[in-house]
Amino acid sequence: MLGLIAAVDERLGVANDRGIPWQGQLPTDAHYFREQTAEGVIVMGYGTYQEFASPLHDRENFVVQRPGSGELRPGFVGVTDVESFLHLYSNELVWVIGGAALFAATMRWADRLFLTRLEGDFHCTKFFPSFTDTFALESAAGPQVENGIPFHFEIWRRAVSAPS
Repeated sequence: MLGLIAAVDERLGVANDRGIPWQGQLPTDAHYFREQTAEGVIVMGYGTYQEFASPLHDRENFVVQRPGSGELRPGFVGVTDVESFLHLYSNELVWVIGGAALFAATMRWADRLFLTRLEGDFHCTKFFPSFTDTFALESAAGPQVENGIPFHFEIWRRAVSAPS
């Protein structure tokens, strides 16, 4: 199964040029992220990789990078062809954890979306791709409020095959 997991604002914003605007303000979401991604393989874009000092869950984390972009820190493994990578791991649970470009590149193969939906516009410049035309809401929980930010959790499952 390929799962995309993200927190998004009401405009599907995931980040701005400085990172995630709500970073550190939603401990329940951080716990949800850790709980959901505890099993399986983690894959992230290079920009997301730069936000982590060490791999998640003390295991190898895969980073999509351009050929020749340099050596990664210990515990991170470079991937240059995301489609081949996903084919290689097609019998495993794979989590795409960001960023926006990797979400867009892998959406067509995703089986489920695990979204934390934040109320409000956080003036993001990077966005999660549109998904409601090919996914159906499977479950929703919340709302909750932390540090003045209302949010809820949603799981979406693929309902219609994405165009190739």
